[in-house]
Amino acid sequence: MKRVFLSFAAILLLISPLYASQGKQEDRIRESTDVMKEILNIPEGIPKDLLSKAECVVIVPSTKKAALGIGGEYGRGAIFCRIQDTWSPPVMVSLTGGSFGFQLGGTSTDVVLLIMNKKGVDKLLESKVTLGGDASAAAGPKGRTASAETDAQMRAEILSYARSRGLFAGVALDGAVLKPSGDDNEDLYGHRIDPKQVLLRGGNAPAVAIPLIDLLRAYPPAPSK
Repeated sequence: MKRVFLSFAAILLLISPLYASQGKQEDRIRESTDVMKEILNIPEGIPKDLLSKAECVVIVPSTKKAALGIGGEYGRGAIFCRIQDTWSPPVMVSLTGGSFGFQLGGTSTDVVLLIMNKKGVDKLLESKVTLGGDASAAAGPKGRTASAETDAQMRAEILSYARSRGLFAGVALDGAVLKPSGDDNEDLYGHRIDPKQVLLRGGNAPAVAIPLIDLLRAYPPAPSK
């Protein structure tokens, strides 16, 4: 019996970190869901018609300022891409560089990126995308409609927003690097995934991501002209 107990305890020690890591990714998706709900429910949030035009949505909750002596900021979150009339399962991503939290006077910032065309998606799926470098980027317009878009915003491949200390605004994130996080995705799914396969072809989404996918499905693709 003692041997059985010790074997069982050893198994628990081995699998506990795996469940803890998976739980951390699930928490990030829950936080991302809350962030998106709150931003979409404020009058000066992301324009609904702009969201209907987006190819992908990236949510990075609680982005933090990097350690003392290292410039920029870092955060981890998830990206969802449009597949016909629904959205893909999440791919976990990291966002590093830039200095956007202090634009709103905070050290912890929720970031939302709208990838507006296939070119921006392709750049990300090559391995990573540098905002303002590999893909054109601009601060996103706010309000119920996108009528306030400037020429720069209309041409941008990525539109960026940030929320900190109760303030929400479109902010410039030039120099920030967005890329899939292999370790985080393995934690979430329990095995290695191909980000391109998941984002472009879909598959079975983790249960924790269904509320956010349902939220995004309320914004069907804009009719083609």
